[in-house]
Amino acid sequence: MKHGFKMDKNKRDYGFFNEKFAEKFLQNKGFKIIDKNFYTRYGEIDIIALDKDTLVFVEVRSRSNKSYGSPLESIDTSKVSKIIKTAKLYISSKNINHLNIRFDVVSVFNGEIEHIENAFNLDYL
Repeated sequence: MKHGFKMDKNKRDYGFFNEKFAEKFLQNKGFKIIDKNFYTRYGEIDIIALDKDTLVFVEVRSRSNKSYGSPLESIDTSKVSKIIKTAKLYISSKNINHLNIRFDVVSVFNGEIEHIENAFNLDYL
């Protein structure tokens, strides 16, 4: 799957466009999007979806060039920690206790998309 958006406006528009692109990509794979842009004091989760009986927290990363590394290289231990803390708050706020949990990353670079399932887990830290 490829898109043709070029980052000539601003970073926020580029990120928003890539999140929508990732959302469509996941829906085409059979995921059911149940929430987006869930914010807490720890951070944000871009997409929360169901993949059959698994609750999936998806981090969307995008870059317009590789001068600062690839989208996947931009996820460090601090970012993972924030995602996990935010996911735990989401789970407790929605009283979810009967689903499997998974953390995926969708990387968008130059209009190309890559989906990494199980990119990390609750034991990562």
